[in-house]
Amino acid sequence: MKKFISDILIKPLMTEKSASLNQAQCYVFEVSAKATKNEIKDAIQKFFDVKVENVRTSIKPGKVVKRGGKVSGKRSKQKKAFITLKEGTIEFIQGV
Repeated sequence: MKKFISDILIKPLMTEKSASLNQAQCYVFEVSAKATKNEIKDAIQKFFDVKVENVRTSIKPGKVVKRGGKVSGKRSKQKKAFITLKEGTIEFIQGV
């Protein structure tokens, strides 16, 4: 089954840490939990027309949600991809 770019890349993560990483040509994206490094690399290269040097991923486990002292559920886990570029830049529209 062929995966679409929108199935792999969820959104770019714009935080203070990721803004400081942008100076070193490193960008942070939230990706699908089932996406592999090769799929992420191909999606970034096709969508933004850049050359990717390295892809690092990390998984943040889901938290247990308590309401009224009782466990009422669990949040889903989040997978982040740290993309290092060989050449080119990725431009994001940033709010004020």
